[in-house]
Order: sequence, then structure tokens, then C-alpha cells
Amino acid sequence: MLVLNLACETGHSFEGWFASANDFESQQQRGLLSCPLCNSAKVRKMPSAPRLNLSAAEPAPARSRAPAAPSPEPTAPVLPPGAPVIAAELQKQVIQAVRTLMANTEDVGDRFATEARRIHYGEAQERGIRGRATPDEARELADEGIDIVALPVPDALKDPLQ
Repeated sequence: MLVLNLACETGHSFEGWFASANDFESQQQRGLLSCPLCNSAKVRKMPSAPRLNLSAAEPAPARSRAPAAPSPEPTAPVLPPGAPVIAAELQKQVIQAVRTLMANTEDVGDRFATEARRIHYGEAQERGIRGRATPDEARELADEGIDIVALPVPDALKDPLQ
């Protein structure tokens, strides 16, 4: 089993498990890989550091403390320290917030605009709902003073993870 660090074009990082390197290449060429968060099909391999379990190996000899040579000037922008960690933490918080929202709201599907009106005008019990509305329906709801929030939910979060 080969576990690869992957990323989509928008910067979401995730893992992919493949039978082999050839399996990864084959799936990528056939367009079978996509980001679980945004569904982008532009997926690339990211650098990863394999962990080798060498518990029986002897410790490496200590190195002398010679001064390190200065590194060459970077050719690409350098992120501030902690930036990747912050992005990963933010991504984790967004996923958790969406999962909480989905667990605490009722999915009314394509009846969203109708049900939002019924709740707003007191014809139905007040509760949190989610669903789909066309751009025209969203404008009409806003014109009626009904506040809604558009939140695209990645397909990976719509069903329970295995």
C-alpha cells in the first residue's frame, strides 16, 4: 500500500492510498482523482517524508558542529513560519463547522425557498434548515427580508466518512 500526500489546485491537502505508484498514475490519467473538499480534478503529489522503522538499527554517530553554508536565495515566495500549520488548522475548523451545521439542521433539498418562507411567515415550526435554492430564489428571499447564507458543501462532507 502506498500512501501519498496530495493537494488540489486550490491548496487543499489530503492523503491518497494506492496499490502502487503505477496505480496512482493510472487513476490520475483517467481523471479518477479529485479533491474531497472542492471536487477539483487538478490533483498533484506533494513531497512527503517516509517513515522508516529501523528500531534494530544503531544510532547515527554524532556530527561535528561545523557552521552550515549559507543557503541560496529562494526563487519562490516563502511562507511565514507556521503558515502551513495555520492553513491546515483553519481547514480542520471549517470542516468541523460544516459537520456541526449539517448535524443540527434539516435537509429540505429543493424545497429550501418554500420552507424558508413558511418559517419566516410563521406557517411552519422555526428550525434550522439547509437545502438548495436557485440564484433567482435566493434574490427573492433576500427581497422579502429572509436572511440566508450560501454555503457550498463539499460532496465528501454530505455523507458519513467510512
